[in-house]
Amino acid sequence: MVTVAPPDTWVYALRLPHDPRAARVARMTVRAVLGGHGRHEVLDAVELLAFELVTNTYLHTKGPASLRMTALSDGRVRVGVWDSHPYIPAPFAKPPGDRVPPADVDCEGGRGLYLVQEYADW
Repeated sequence: MVTVAPPDTWVYALRLPHDPRAARVARMTVRAVLGGHGRHEVLDAVELLAFELVTNTYLHTKGPASLRMTALSDGRVRVGVWDSHPYIPAPFAKPPGDRVPPADVDCEGGRGLYLVQEYADW
């Protein structure tokens, strides 16, 4: 008799209100979920991605957002954030080869999607 263990897959979803604290709640949730599953090797990158994406939803929309983390059977973790805005931001509305240029050194903002682009595996 052969015993087959199912892959360690899971899904977590979190609904976030349009609130300036939503990005921090998302960050703490990512830390708790990944830590609970022993996925410390991807924690920093996933935490950064979730924080940046949820921050963008707060800054650029007026409605709630949703964060979803999925552990895939090949060991990767997929992070998705949905919001109420009807348009997809660049670079996500363009082909994968298009890149967001880095922000100027003097700018106070504009680095979020660049960081997502650098840390995410398309």
